[in-house]
Amino acid sequence: MELAQVRLLVTDFAACYRFYGDVLGLKPQSGSAEGPYEKFSPAVGSAGIALQDRSMMAEVLDEVGETATGHRSLVVLRVDALDAYCEEITLRGATVLHGPVRLTDRMRVAHLKDPEGNLVELQEWLLLRG
Repeated sequence: MELAQVRLLVTDFAACYRFYGDVLGLKPQSGSAEGPYEKFSPAVGSAGIALQDRSMMAEVLDEVGETATGHRSLVVLRVDALDAYCEEITLRGATVLHGPVRLTDRMRVAHLKDPEGNLVELQEWLLLRG
């Protein structure tokens, strides 16, 4: 088994596309800024984040509904220099809600939300520093 992607069901596709592409700096697969689907990949690694228009999935599964309630996901991205990355994405429109702070002796984190309210955790792995 292989993890292909984490897919987020969103209602404002264009805003989320801009957030994951322009603000966080992930690379879109096809450039389909209007949706209803797009996969984003970081510069390193094989995992990806995909966006799908929530109404499209609601046509397939009635229980999905048109809007989400509560936190149902947490996207986790590893970065090499957390403080610098947080400064960079803040200049591009992100709002860091928490951190950067040390979470454990092995990791520092910061938290933000995408335009749909999905939580995003940025991790800096301290063990990789040597």
